[in-house]
Amino acid sequence: MPWRRTRDPYAIWLSEVMLQQTRVETVIPYYVRFLAAYPTVLALAEAPLEDVFVQWSGLGYYRRARMLHEAASRILRERGGQFPTSAADLRSLPGVGRYTAGAVASIAWGEPVPVVDGNVARVLSRLFALDADARTPAGARRLWELAGSLVAAEDPSSWNQALMELGATTCLPQKPRCSECPVRVECLARARGLAEELPRVRAKKAPRAVRALGLVLRGRRGVLLGRRVPGGLFGGMWEPPHVDEGAAGVDRRHLVAAAGPRVRRVGEVTHVLSHRRIEMTVLAGPSNVALVKRLRAWPQYDELAWVPVSELGARALTTLARKVLAVAGVV
Repeated sequence: MPWRRTRDPYAIWLSEVMLQQTRVETVIPYYVRFLAAYPTVLALAEAPLEDVFVQWSGLGYYRRARMLHEAASRILRERGGQFPTSAADLRSLPGVGRYTAGAVASIAWGEPVPVVDGNVARVLSRLFALDADARTPAGARRLWELAGSLVAAEDPSSWNQALMELGATTCLPQKPRCSECPVRVECLARARGLAEELPRVRAKKAPRAVRALGLVLRGRRGVLLGRRVPGGLFGGMWEPPHVDEGAAGVDRRHLVAAAGPRVRRVGEVTHVLSHRRIEMTVLAGPSNVALVKRLRAWPQYDELAWVPVSELGARALTTLARKVLAVAGVV
């Protein structure tokens, strides 16, 4: 992994942000492209947020990109461009929690601070046969205490990375490779036959199904896209206008009637987020003035724009937007 071959705190910070709720194989190409576009924290701070979103487009959880850019801007504005030099300083930045600060500080500077991500939590829960739910405050507190007591003062960088890699490659969530584990003799969960039962975690709620209606409208200037208002779902990203069915002030029948007979159903799109499963009916066809006027009143967008098809790649599009455009035959 490219971020394991550097001690640059900015590059390590970027990798840790990208890896939040995203698989390694997905992150690697984004990480390489993002660093090529913004090789330093100053380059990121000076870039327009819209351009940062373009580089992030498709990676998901777009609030991460906004917070990353905001933190870089604060480093430039409040620290004269000097990157923080300790875990405590890092935690003063927006979007940087205890884990991210610990990972950057220990790997980049050798600061003897612990890290507890999902992989480390699993290793420690099994090694010490912890029965507490790792997601409860009490369970999390115990894990951080253990990690802090174990961190190797002489080489915290290697120690913390080894713990994370042990969980990622050997101490797996299902079917852990106990016979290959370097600490199998010390593992209490293995000795007690509990390795596959630990750690104790509350079951996640299934994503809530949400029906939606999407509109891919074509005009002489291109495709109509809306930019999501900051702070909400997909904040700052561009997409063909869509609305949840049953949203206040939106009547599907009136909307379809306003679209006109040439705007027709072209397919269905499903997109799963952490807490919702979007099931969208996609309509496509030529635009009209009345429909665009209606769309401009939708509160989820702060701007509507006609974008030539040849320029769609330069817009910060969500993965959902790409799916919708593909179903409509635009891309």
